Amino acid sequence: MEIAAKMSSKGQLTVPKSVRDALGLQEGDEVVFRVEGNRAVLARTPDFLSLQGAIAVPAAKRNAAWDDVIRRTRSARANARR
Repeated sequence: MEIAAKMSSKGQLTVPKSVRDALGLQEGDEVVFRVEGNRAVLARTPDFLSLQGAIAVPAAKRNAAWDDVIRRTRSARANARR
């Protein structure tokens, strides 16, 4: 699908309805632009709160400081490579 839109004098774009519908965009949703060469790709950002509970967290990593989780994970990966 290719749809054109004009940029306003303030640098604003209106996302065409067919694109909003295709991406499931609604008022208040956030999007991200990724520049690839001479073009940009618009993508809907995920609602990370809706992912809560989607991945099981091992008991050892629950209620732990994030720095501790990262350090233990990196250590475990390094030991697994040996």
